[in-house]
Amino acid sequence: MITEFEENSWVINYSPDNYYNRKFSLQEDMQLSKGDKSITWVNTYGLEYMEEFRQMVGGNGLDDFLLRLLLNPKMGNKVIVLEDQLFIAAQILKTEGHGMESEQMYFVVSKDFNWCIQEKRGDHFDWIRQRIFENKGIIRKKRADYLLFFILETLINNYKDKYEESVIMENALDAIVKREPTPEFMFEVEQKKALIQEFKKASHGLRDIVVKLERVEVKGFQTKYFSELREQINGLITDIDSDIMELESQINLFFSVQGHRLNEVMKTLTIFSVVFIPLTFLAGIYGMNFENMPELKWPYGYFILLGVMLVVTIISIIIFKRKKWF
Repeated sequence: MITEFEENSWVINYSPDNYYNRKFSLQEDMQLSKGDKSITWVNTYGLEYMEEFRQMVGGNGLDDFLLRLLLNPKMGNKVIVLEDQLFIAAQILKTEGHGMESEQMYFVVSKDFNWCIQEKRGDHFDWIRQRIFENKGIIRKKRADYLLFFILETLINNYKDKYEESVIMENALDAIVKREPTPEFMFEVEQKKALIQEFKKASHGLRDIVVKLERVEVKGFQTKYFSELREQINGLITDIDSDIMELESQINLFFSVQGHRLNEVMKTLTIFSVVFIPLTFLAGIYGMNFENMPELKWPYGYFILLGVMLVVTIISIIIFKRKKWF
C-alpha cells in the first residue's frame, strides 16, 4: 500500500550514463547514498510526514538533529552543517500563478544526494529535470553541490521573472497627468510598495543563504559555484532598491505637483477676492439706507461710482502684473 508520503515524493537518480525518474518508495528508495557515482534527488511535498522523516533519517544514518529541525515549519532562512551533510532552510516566494504566497523549503544535501522538502505543492525546478533527462550540459557529470547550485539559481531567476512581470514602474509624469490622489490610487500605491518589500525580504533571505554556503566546509562539497549566485542575487536586490527609490520619488513628485495645482487655484481665488473686496466695500457703503448721503442726490452719481470701481479694478490689476502674481 502506497503511503501519503510516497504519493507526494519523487526520486530521480542519475549518473553520466543513465537515470531513472519515478514515485518514491520507502522500500526501494530509502537509501539516499547509493555508494556509486550516481546522484539521488528526492523531492517531497509537505512537512507533516514526521514518521516517514524519522525513517529516512534513521535509515540513512543522518544526524538526529535533523528531526528537530524538520519539526519547525517556520524556521526562515538557515544553513547548518551536520557532519557530512548540509541542512538548508529557505523561506521563499511561490512564483507560479498570479498571487504571491510564501512557503518553507528544506534541503538536506550531501556529496551524492539532495533531499528537497517543499511545504506546498508546486514545480519550481522542471527545467532542471529536463536537463537531467536529456543529458544537457554538465549536470549529470557533477555532484550534488552542483544540483543545489542549479536549484538556488532557479529560485533567483524565478524571482527576477516574477518581479519584472509584477512590478512595472510607470512614467511619473504620465501618472501625474492621468491620476488623482483618490483613496483607490493610494491603495494601489501601497499595494505596490508592499509587493516590492516582499520581493526584497525574500531576496535578502536567499542572499544570506548563498553567502553562508560560500563559507561552509563539508567533505565533497564545492563552494565555488555560489559566488556567481551572490552576484545574481545582489543584482536583483540592487534593482529592487532602485525601484523603491523611484517609487518614493514618484510619490513625492506626485504630491508636489498636486500641491502646486492647489496653490495655483488658491492664488487665482485670492486675486479675485482682492479685486472684488474694494468693489464690495464701495457697493456696501452706497447700499446703506441713510437719508443724509449727498452722493445719492447727484444726477451722475451712479456712473461716477461705476467709474471709480473700474479705476480701482484697473489699478489692482496693474499692481498684480508688476508683482508678477499672474
